[in-house]
Amino acid sequence: MPKINPLMVAPPLIFAAFVALAAVGMFREDPEGLPSTLVGKVAPPIPEKALNDFPIATQDMLASGEVTLVNFWASWCPPCRAEHPMLLKMRADGINIVGINFKDTERAATKYLIDDDNPFAGIAFDPQGRTAIDWGVTAPPETFILDGDGTVLFRFAGPLIGSDYEQRFLPALRAAQGN
Repeated sequence: MPKINPLMVAPPLIFAAFVALAAVGMFREDPEGLPSTLVGKVAPPIPEKALNDFPIATQDMLASGEVTLVNFWASWCPPCRAEHPMLLKMRADGINIVGINFKDTERAATKYLIDDDNPFAGIAFDPQGRTAIDWGVTAPPETFILDGDGTVLFRFAGPLIGSDYEQRFLPALRAAQGN
């Protein structure tokens, strides 16, 4: 009986493992969404540092008794700029939005909000990005929907625009609002 070289068996086994992982990813409940370990848990703390003269975001804002959005953004982020008009519209429609500016400079973030208007009820400044790590943010923009008690209901990675926004984010927001 010929001896089988383990190096001959390894590539097909590795390929089979990748196929299995891909299949698991494709057939999960929401293959487009990124899972969040925060869903169903109270929101982590936010920075206590203010961004210049803008209203500071506080932990109490996250449990205000109404649905609140927490939006992680940066002035250097093109998708953040793309979603900015939608944030302004949602704020005008009465949706409470807390902004967390991260991995940015105070000067650039301030200029951005002065030039393009401020959609946030309060802003926290996290120049090192430590809070983003605690929240599990992978890249800006990311938006979390919180219930009135500050419990995370939904995580949306990417800009709040287009069909993904309409098909995934809006239904989650409406459900949180009881609509």
